[in-house]
Amino acid sequence: MSRIRAVVASVVLTSSVAVTLTGCGSGEPAEATGAAGQPSTGKASVGRSADGGSASGGGEAGTSPAAAGLAADNGVRYTAIAVPQLEGLVCDEGDGGFHYGSGLDMRVSGDDDLKEIEGDSNDVADEVSCFGSPRNILRKGTMSASAPMFTARSHLYEKVADPAAALNKIFAASTDNATSDGRDFVGEAETATDSALVVKCRQNVTDTFPMTTCFWANYGAAGVVDFFPADDQYIPVESAVPWTRSFVAGALRT
Repeated sequence: MSRIRAVVASVVLTSSVAVTLTGCGSGEPAEATGAAGQPSTGKASVGRSADGGSASGGGEAGTSPAAAGLAADNGVRYTAIAVPQLEGLVCDEGDGGFHYGSGLDMRVSGDDDLKEIEGDSNDVADEVSCFGSPRNILRKGTMSASAPMFTARSHLYEKVADPAAALNKIFAASTDNATSDGRDFVGEAETATDSALVVKCRQNVTDTFPMTTCFWANYGAAGVVDFFPADDQYIPVESAVPWTRSFVAGALRT
């Protein structure tokens, strides 16, 4: 059920040499515009909706992702995926002019038993890239490319009855496909759950780049946020989880 976007005028780096990266934006997000489960009405703090209620969770610097219980399904479903406004980042629809190619770009798989909503494709920014300032520059030999801080891909569904189970299935299928295509996953997966969202992250090496990849799900949507390295280092999961929550809070629209 995954959508495959046509990639136009994108930069593909395929040789295996050392990478030098400048610029990051790897700290935890400060604020996001909009909130999961409601239309955007202004800036909302991470983990809080614009009206002060709970959004998609948050996180504190230097702390491990906390495990908590997912709240019961409140019936909220989404009709659009917007380009979010995130503190310190510039986001736009698409891959930001950068992709790995050769099957290495992370996609959402394993969602065949979930029915996607039927909506106006103009309201669904199913692929979004967000850049920090200054922008990351990835170099290989004489080649260089501007890379996002992260690229996100999202899907909307009529109902995800068990987000944790659906996320585990999506995570397993997607990482298996990525491994077959050449991503090398390292360490153990880490799961963080708050009342609104389940997030599961694992670090990996992709064409020599140290990546941190986070999949997420709630009762009406699921997706993946793929974080590029900062200073040639993995984005810590402790930072990736709140950024993922902030992205979801700013992107989903009812």
